[in-house]
Amino acid sequence: MAQNIYTGFHGVEEKVRRYSVSKPDGIVPHVYYSKPGPRIKKIIGMAKEGGIEVSLIDGKQLDTMCAALPPQSRDHRGIILVVDGEEENAKNIVALEEWLTVCPENATVVVLDSVTDPHNVGAILRSCDQFGASLLVIPDHRSASDVKDNEIIARTSAGASSWVNVAKVSNLVRSVQMLKECGFWVYGADAGGTSLQEIKFDRKTCIIMGSEGSGMSRLLEKQCDNIVSIPTCGKIDSLNVSVAAGVLLYERYRQGL
Repeated sequence: MAQNIYTGFHGVEEKVRRYSVSKPDGIVPHVYYSKPGPRIKKIIGMAKEGGIEVSLIDGKQLDTMCAALPPQSRDHRGIILVVDGEEENAKNIVALEEWLTVCPENATVVVLDSVTDPHNVGAILRSCDQFGASLLVIPDHRSASDVKDNEIIARTSAGASSWVNVAKVSNLVRSVQMLKECGFWVYGADAGGTSLQEIKFDRKTCIIMGSEGSGMSRLLEKQCDNIVSIPTCGKIDSLNVSVAAGVLLYERYRQGL
């Protein structure tokens, strides 16, 4: 049984909120805390109301429990959430084929090609949540996807990783083809394309974000109906991939979901 540990106020609070509403079979969340400050008291109250077990322990015990986490996740701020069985039961992990059978007529899908930095994935998830994207598609290889990455993604996304649907796929090209077959218009983010100021996004929009180094693969680029670029005035080469995704998602949201 897989065990995940969440630290930081945002990540813990969002997970507690989710599991206070619904606890799938096999999921066992447990809150541990050592500093009952105002923010922690709020989270503890929410957990107790939702039937989640809560335990007061020594701060050094929290340090020990977080010792194996990535450095960015070890600053627990006096509270952590331990979830057993989550990996197999996380409701926001979906099969693309099944999701396409119920996707709305007005939807935004973001596809990540070789985005390996978990901080970028987490930031993109946060933008997906804030600007109403329906699904994030990532490959099950050449991406940020191991246990340590998941911890960083959850923390960087400020809880959005609990709410945004994510599909992990074995073949990105075939997945984009499936989206196109279901009526999605595919926009690839890259330099030298149509200015974002001139783009009118389709009701079913798929946005492909490539890595900062190599961009989209050629096979994925061939699947694009349009290449879109963000007009800038800076002196460096390009925007960070998570910032660029946020700009594109905001414009899609502004045009109306």
